[in-house]
Amino acid sequence: MNVLAIGCHPDDLEIGCGGTLARLAREGHHVFMCHVANGDMGHAVIMPKELGEMRTREAEEAGAIIGAKHVYNIDVHDCTVSSTDREALRKIVGVIRETRPDFIITHDPDDYMEDHLAVSRLVFEASFTSSVPHMFPEFPGYSLVPPIYYMDTLVGVGFLPEEYVDVTEDIETKLRALDCHQSQIKWMKEHDNIDFLEQTRTCSRFRGFQCGVEYAEGFKICKTWPRMITKRLLP
Repeated sequence: MNVLAIGCHPDDLEIGCGGTLARLAREGHHVFMCHVANGDMGHAVIMPKELGEMRTREAEEAGAIIGAKHVYNIDVHDCTVSSTDREALRKIVGVIRETRPDFIITHDPDDYMEDHLAVSRLVFEASFTSSVPHMFPEFPGYSLVPPIYYMDTLVGVGFLPEEYVDVTEDIETKLRALDCHQSQIKWMKEHDNIDFLEQTRTCSRFRGFQCGVEYAEGFKICKTWPRMITKRLLP
């Protein structure tokens, strides 16, 4: 299978579904990762241009650890992601047509910040628009409308999974990939007293308790026609 995960900021995918992506790659599937925002506002000391370039490198390093075939960057500035941004929509359609995913993973429509909500809406629209050949014809071909799985919200607030993926064998890969994002890991620990690595491990452990394994990640299904199918796609 081809699997496309589209997150907002560099590190969002590692937190929300990094174990699932690592497992898919380990099992021989083609995994593609894409972040819409470039992460350039995620620090109070490092200036935006330098930080954006740094976070792009971190995302590529993390993708390599997970086993992703490619990491795409839509390159929208932090805090400016909008569901009405036609250029961002166009670029996401291009990524979908290039990767032709069997399914997409993205943010839950009720996540905690507007950039994430906008990405969720952009992915929903782009995944349908990619099936319309005369929309953005500069990207040749078209894709069938793929199923969408929504990954967990940050620390699981307000999110009750409908499906679980056992990531026990891949939890350390998930955390190594997340640890690539040192611009965020160090900053959040020093200035916000948040240990993202411990937080992410704990959340994966909690989801594991819910479904009877050591570590797990939880997902919801986008329940709109024609995205629902009869077979399980998650590993």
